[in-house]
Amino acid sequence: MARLSGTRPARRWGCAAAFLLLLLTVQAAQKADFSGDTTAATINHSLTLLQRLQELLQNGNGSDTVLRVRTAASDEAKVFHTHQLLLSLQSEVFESLLRNQSVVTLHEPPETAALFEKFIRYLYCGGVSILLHQAIPMHQLASKYRVWGLQRGVADYMRSHLASESSQGHVVGWYHYAVRIGDTALQETCLQFLAWNLSAVLGSAEWGSVSVELLLLLLERSDLVLHSELELYTAVEGWLSRRQPEDAVAQRVLRSIRYPMIAPSQLFRLQAQSAVLARHHAAVQDLLFQAFQFHAASPLHFAKYFNVNCSMFLPRNYLAPSWGSQWIINNPARDDRSTSFQTQLGPSSHDAGKRVTWNVLFSPRWLPVSLRPVYSDSVSGAVQPVRIEDGRPRLIITPAMSSPDFAGVSFQKTVLVGVRQQGRVLVKHAYSFHQSSDEAPDFLAHADLQKRGSEYLIDNSLHLHIIVKPVYHSLIKTKK
Repeated sequence: MARLSGTRPARRWGCAAAFLLLLLTVQAAQKADFSGDTTAATINHSLTLLQRLQELLQNGNGSDTVLRVRTAASDEAKVFHTHQLLLSLQSEVFESLLRNQSVVTLHEPPETAALFEKFIRYLYCGGVSILLHQAIPMHQLASKYRVWGLQRGVADYMRSHLASESSQGHVVGWYHYAVRIGDTALQETCLQFLAWNLSAVLGSAEWGSVSVELLLLLLERSDLVLHSELELYTAVEGWLSRRQPEDAVAQRVLRSIRYPMIAPSQLFRLQAQSAVLARHHAAVQDLLFQAFQFHAASPLHFAKYFNVNCSMFLPRNYLAPSWGSQWIINNPARDDRSTSFQTQLGPSSHDAGKRVTWNVLFSPRWLPVSLRPVYSDSVSGAVQPVRIEDGRPRLIITPAMSSPDFAGVSFQKTVLVGVRQQGRVLVKHAYSFHQSSDEAPDFLAHADLQKRGSEYLIDNSLHLHIIVKPVYHSLIKTKK
């Protein structure tokens, strides 16, 4: 330290002046106006500049500032010989810390201290490579020292790598972190990903790290994508067995299960075999009794006495064959396609043997009325030119039949679009529309099906899963 103290002011500002001169020279060369001179050229040595800046950090040449990074778990400090100008240009926190001192001791937890060298390197060269498990500590460093560009970059990285595969999972941890820091955009993105890919999460190591708050948020949602309600109950039972929350929490969780969506035979088995259900049976017995009533009576009769316009009687996005069908469309940009499939009329056992047939039409280049060709009055037979790219994909789902059984039932249709991300096939897009409409108005509105590398395509095929959810309606309001 004594070596730096004697000549610090002169060396500090001499180094600063050299950096500024070099930066201004490069910027001037890049922005010069050559007034149309064809012999002019831009000489760009910015990569060389970045290399020299990295060498400054690595070798400590011309250093005028020392950062000592300490952790509570170690008596030793990591020492970085740095340059005040570069740190101050990137971070207003460093600008304030280094205003009247050249040796600063920083206290960091082990996870951020381990990445501090990467963080400092970013301040010198404006780039950094990170892994999934490094995203949160790097974001913490960027936030603490107010390096806003890095903070935004890490947040973007997290939003674009939700589908990346990791041994322990990471989306749940990122969601909890987003809640702590108040990043609502990242929070909602993580929550949506978890909802649309819940089956994958239920079977992973990160399911056990789901907080009570996150679990209750997920259980409230009707857009959860999973095989069945029984799959969800089994996962919740495992979560309760591992976490052993307070009785009030466990009961609230169990009351969020949609028992009418589980077949009576399975409900009987749960009552006989589930230790969790046996322990909290008194808290959910009214829901179980109502579920058995729901399955025993006709929906029309049941709706006369109970309010079915609530989430308990609304199916989630179940992937079981009773509620929809997968449809893989090869070369979807080529021409129109059609298919048909059947679903169960409703979740009630009374409707178990009743089927509804659905016809589906897919058109890759449907044109709105305003863009369709029309004959011109000025030139006989002339047709206005229309470009193929003016059209957009269209998906129409209609029932192939009508029946008196449809009374009191409407149908919500959901189309899931599977995409391949980081080697895994996951749901990234979902479109929902009700019986009043045969199609989703925004279906694949921004998709480029002509492009082979489109994120909407897997091996040049469009992977859809169409789900039809019957929704019962109360015919007579219950008295309160």
